[in-house]
Amino acid sequence: MSPVLNNKDIIRLLEKNPPIVEGLLDIEKQLQPSGIDLTVQKVASFSSSGAIGYENKERILSDTAPLSFSSSGAINLATGCYLITYNEIVHLPQNIMALGLPRSSLLRCGVNIHTAVWDAGYSGRSQSLLVIYNPLGFLLHRNAKVLQLIFCQLSHPVEQGYTGIFQGENI
Repeated sequence: MSPVLNNKDIIRLLEKNPPIVEGLLDIEKQLQPSGIDLTVQKVASFSSSGAIGYENKERILSDTAPLSFSSSGAINLATGCYLITYNEIVHLPQNIMALGLPRSSLLRCGVNIHTAVWDAGYSGRSQSLLVIYNPLGFLLHRNAKVLQLIFCQLSHPVEQGYTGIFQGENI
């Protein structure tokens, strides 16, 4: 298994151009022993169905409708699924991929975040699925730290990194 990068490795990669993650709100609060916490910029609800098949031409992304934070900077979310966009922009080199896991406090509130793999070579402001399972809902604050991004070094750099439709998303 390839090594998971620790906070010293991450700091070294934050100093590169481009940094492995840019737009951190507060590095001291977001840097963890084995990852970086990502924070919420936007929340949207789903407003249409979607589709996926073997061929990308069969893919139809669901439409979304943005939700607004209150004047106090929070949003009260009912049970259901939401698309969240992060503040931070991730820039992965050809020899590093990332996995995202929800912060444990979310799980203790009946909330989860589902993510896909951040492939080597990906660059963008990512989105994830926020699922509120708690039947009483959940109060989410703008800029909340919700996901820990964990970086794994590949055994060898890839010749061609991620080239899908989400390359450069939301920048």
